[in-house]
This record gives sequence, structure tokens and C-alpha cells, in this order.
Amino acid sequence: MKLGVLKESDDHRVALVPATAKKIKALGVEIFVEKGAGKMASIVDADYTEFASLLPREELLKTADMLISIHTPTEETLKQIPQGRHLIALFQPFADDSIVERLRKAGLEAFSMDMIPRTTLAQSMDVLSSMASIAGYKAVLTAANHLPRYFPMMITAAGSVRPAKVLVLGAGVAGLQAIATARRLGAMVEAFDVRKAAKEEVESLGAKFVEIEGARDDADAGGYAVEQSEDFLRRQREEVQNRAMKADVIITTAQVRGRKAPILVPATTVEQMKQGAVIVDLAASTGGNCELSQNAKTIVHKGVTIIGDSALASGMPQDASLLYSNNLFNFLQLLLKDGELSIDLENEIVRSAYITAPQTSEA
Repeated sequence: MKLGVLKESDDHRVALVPATAKKIKALGVEIFVEKGAGKMASIVDADYTEFASLLPREELLKTADMLISIHTPTEETLKQIPQGRHLIALFQPFADDSIVERLRKAGLEAFSMDMIPRTTLAQSMDVLSSMASIAGYKAVLTAANHLPRYFPMMITAAGSVRPAKVLVLGAGVAGLQAIATARRLGAMVEAFDVRKAAKEEVESLGAKFVEIEGARDDADAGGYAVEQSEDFLRRQREEVQNRAMKADVIITTAQVRGRKAPILVPATTVEQMKQGAVIVDLAASTGGNCELSQNAKTIVHKGVTIIGDSALASGMPQDASLLYSNNLFNFLQLLLKDGELSIDLENEIVRSAYITAPQTSEA
């Protein structure tokens, strides 16, 4: 099989790094990389030449049997790909309900990495968790960069400085990494999650778990939050507001798959926060957990800096590309047999990711 690596149009990451290309080549795959694909991740073309051939995009699209990328290729690119070819990317069909039909009309077959079930069996292929971990880490560093004071307690000859207070909303992968990073920087951390199972993880990282009774907890939600009752949301907002007023930093990570992110920090809460406080909203692309968040923008509202950024992982392109590549390699091992594509629809992981699988009619 001939595997082609596309250069991202609006992202510093690359879908395949040289170290992983070496492992994929060992599976009997011939690899082609678009020229300049790794440049923004600090990977030069020469780094690939031992394991892959470099091609311009037009030639790559004609040559490869399977194309890999991080984001959905542009419409212009999709039109240039010959029918019958396979693609692997983060197509996000829950966010874009037209993508599956568009791919089918183009005669293309696709696997969406974000549709891989978030189970123990598929953990090594879980791109969402890999990127969420980076985003949680980067969120804390971003907040620290904007906060006009220290994170840790500092005792100096000029006086003592109290530690910053950080509130993390959502203790999934991103939230737990944010907690761990904030604690390493010396902050006092509180965290909230609707899942009671998160309490032990939060406390193991040295943070205080904020518990609100009556949450709907769905263990089958695949790591995502689930919709809550209006009564619970009201009590949650009240508790968040009480703690937000004392916080120097709030990091929000709560998302409900296929739906708008829940508002956890309304405008009225922001307006009662300290001057100089910082909010980093990782759910900004799906509406935001902060009512005032604007996706891909940093604003200041009445002295509070609000950073809406759901793409923080791309701000660490070297490690993000490495982790994505490794997730991809582990997934490809399920798709390949003797170097050729072999789609096993009996495999739950493959079946879940295969978003353009042939439709079957029931008798």
C-alpha cells in the first residue's frame, strides 16, 4: 500500500513524524510525504528521506492509496483525490454532520480518528486523549503567562506572596493534566466534575474536589460530559460563582459530544472575579463554557482576561505530532495485513472509525 502524508493547511502539526514513519514502513507500506509537511513542527524534509519519498501535493494525491492528515482536507483537495482512495483524519462528524455524505459523494472512504471508542482496548489509538493532555498542560502555561502574579508561594526578603488559586472545571484528560501542571507550578487547585469517579483522581493530584450532589453520571459517555438537569445546572453555577470570585485562574474543559458546550461561567460570574484574573476556555470551539468566550480570540472583560482556544495542542507541534503519529500507527496495525489494507468490520475499533462504511439495507 502507498501511504501519503498531507501538509496541514492551517495547523503547525503534521500527521506523521519520521520516527513513526520508520515503524509504518516496517509494516510493508510505501510512504510518500508532501514537501514541507513537517516544517512548522520543526521537521525538515531531509528527516523523512530515509523512510519516505517527498512529493508535491498534486503528485502525492495521484500516487497514494491512502492519505493521512490531522484535519479534514480542504474541499479543493478532496476534489483532486481519485475515487476509491482511503483517508484517515479527524473528520469530527459530530461537529460537521455533512462530512460523511460529502466524502461518499466524492467516492472516498474515510476513517475518523476522533470516532475511535475511548476504551482501554483502544487507549493506544486515542488521539482525543493525546491532544487533550497537551491542551491541559498548555492551558496552564497560557494562563500563567497572562496572570499578573506568581503561581507558587514566594517568600522573599521583600515580603511573602501567596500562591495563586486555580479552579479547573471538568476533570477529564485535559482537566487532570491542567490540575497536575498547576500543582507543579505551586498553585492551590480546586476542581469540579459531574463524574463522581473523578474525585479520587483529582485528590490524588493534590487538588480539592468540589462536589455538587445530584449530577447525572453516565459511565458510557466515553469520557465526555453528559447533559444535566436544569436544577443541577443552576446549583452548579451558584457553586462555581462562589469559587470563581476567589480564583485567580479558571480553566474550563467541559464538552458534551455533538452538542453545544454547557455554560459554566456566565457573564455575571466573570464580572465578580478579581481584576487580573484569567479564564482559559478549552471548549470555545463548541460555544464555550464561559458565556463571554470567543473562539480563537483573547478578550478582556472588566479586567478579566478570557482566552478562547480549543486548539492549544497545535501550539506544541513537535510532541503533538509525535503522539498523533503513534496513535495513527497503532490504528494502522488494525487496518493492514501484509502491507495491504484489510478492513475487519468485526473489530469494534475499526467499525467505529469507518465513517463511510458501505450502508447495508435490512431485509
